[in-house]
Amino acid sequence: MAFDIYKKGQGKYTRLCSAFGAAIIVGLGCLQLYKKLDGADLGLWVKTMVPSGLFVAAGFVIFWLVNKVSIADFMIASEGEMKKVSWSSRKEIAVSTFIVIMVVIIMAVLLGFTDLNFKLFFMWLLG
Repeated sequence: MAFDIYKKGQGKYTRLCSAFGAAIIVGLGCLQLYKKLDGADLGLWVKTMVPSGLFVAAGFVIFWLVNKVSIADFMIASEGEMKKVSWSSRKEIAVSTFIVIMVVIIMAVLLGFTDLNFKLFFMWLLG
């Protein structure tokens, strides 16, 4: 059938999150469409039913896409691989973040100093 869930229970969270993310994007687009139609001189039915109809139609397309065999297999495999990832500890992330911030600050100071020296050199050369 067209609306059967392919491999039910596998890749559940990946498919749900992808579907909810797509629904949020479509919903925001329909909201913008409603705002655009609200400024036009159209009937209330057109202003409300066109965005609502598009949202419902997009919902069916999203459901179909997350259950399409090739896409669903990819999402199932992705979720399986994410379970195998060895995530860094909180301490490792904090230390790495501190190092990155320090390197960025040091590079900014060195580039600023170099820029100032070039500015002074060219002002002396031209001036």
